[in-house]
Amino acid sequence: MTLSVLDLFSIGLGPSSSHTVGPMRAARLFARGLADSGRLGEVVRVKAVLFGSLGATGEGHGSDDAVILGLAGLDPETVGADEAPRVVAEAAESGRLRLDGTHAVTFSPEDVVLNGWESLPGHPNGMRLTAYSSEAAAEAAGTGADVDPEEAGVVMSQEYYSVGGGFVVTAEDFSNPADAEPEVPEPYPFASGAELLQRCRESGLSVAGVMHANELTRHSAEEIRTALLDVWAVMRECVENGCSRTEEVLPGVLLAKRRAPGLRRRLREQQAKGDTLDTLWAMEWVNLFALAVNEENASGGRVVTAPTNGAAGIIPAVLHYFDMFRECDDDRVEEFLLTAGAIGTLFKRNASISGAEVGCQGEVGSACSMAAGALCAVLGGAPEQVENAAEIGLEHNLGLTCDPIAGLVQIPCIERNAIASVKAINAARLSLAGDGTHRVSLDEAITTMRDTGRDMMSKYKETSRGGLAVNVAVNLPEC
Repeated sequence: MTLSVLDLFSIGLGPSSSHTVGPMRAARLFARGLADSGRLGEVVRVKAVLFGSLGATGEGHGSDDAVILGLAGLDPETVGADEAPRVVAEAAESGRLRLDGTHAVTFSPEDVVLNGWESLPGHPNGMRLTAYSSEAAAEAAGTGADVDPEEAGVVMSQEYYSVGGGFVVTAEDFSNPADAEPEVPEPYPFASGAELLQRCRESGLSVAGVMHANELTRHSAEEIRTALLDVWAVMRECVENGCSRTEEVLPGVLLAKRRAPGLRRRLREQQAKGDTLDTLWAMEWVNLFALAVNEENASGGRVVTAPTNGAAGIIPAVLHYFDMFRECDDDRVEEFLLTAGAIGTLFKRNASISGAEVGCQGEVGSACSMAAGALCAVLGGAPEQVENAAEIGLEHNLGLTCDPIAGLVQIPCIERNAIASVKAINAARLSLAGDGTHRVSLDEAITTMRDTGRDMMSKYKETSRGGLAVNVAVNLPEC
């Protein structure tokens, strides 16, 4: 399996890559499939059922709205944060939805079903989409066979899995994964941290250098640089948006207060007064950067999956830290993101970045690891030190559960990103204080994360049925 850094760092809307971006992509694929088959014009109704974790926290994650947007043919990378709610509202009010943006069908919000108590066999984030035709229903009835009304008239039905970071696969692909060779062989293929270090030793390249050489089999150098700098631009825009919002509270029943705007005002006031002698001054800014991104994500804003939306604040916060307190330029940004991407591919290949599959250790843990290794690299760390930093960043997030209160990507998610950002910086500094030799390898830590996730009870894996989600009282509005 080959994976591009541009696959890991994609752009989409919050609040979740697996529960918002993934369902939107799956629904869009389904609508496109109907169009490509030539049967779109037959369809009169579409039904979507979201299972397992998707169903359990779908309302808080906006999964139901995401399906509607995808069926309407909208792409999470290009849809505007203001456009999305308008499209959903119009479909609900009119009772009509334009599949693939062209063909109008009957629609009701009840056509999107959240079934959190049943799971599809392949993954906790499963969904089934079915398109119906009145002509096909009449044809089935004409046979005289005893046909379930729900099954009669099916034009097409497809199951999808949202496997983390916005990645989507069909049930068939999930059951029979194709590990096809790339069209152009990578010069330095690696499937583990040990292999990555070996490729660095053999070639004399850095981790970023190895990743860049492999990327050149898919994209030109100019395309890679442009795409990564675009990612950095969206990260910066996301921080600015999160610091500039005038709404005092985030959407949802928690009524969680925004803290980024006020924190930035305070820090700027201190800066204007020259009151920056606090030894933890830099950490205050790191907290701000992470809070800004994740508050923006929680409100459905535009973010970079890095490698997920729930952990989207960590890599931007650490890169902002480097940009603010060190000498940063476009070369260093590219090196940072390529290094983070190389580490991220190890998680994606050998474990998971899905909170529904392995808990928050797979989201915040992987992002902390990626950020730690990337910061170590741009601070001059050797590949062995980069691997050490990544291992430290993950090791101290092992066992982290995913228990969002009220199913919202707010508490504990927003603060957790700030804490993990500081942890990533500390991991990089610890690794730079050594020579890269250490007892626990990154591969061993990733394997441990995978095994821990398998042993973790499902109530601690993005279902909001355990942990803080059940021990913190929430005053839900009366129906």
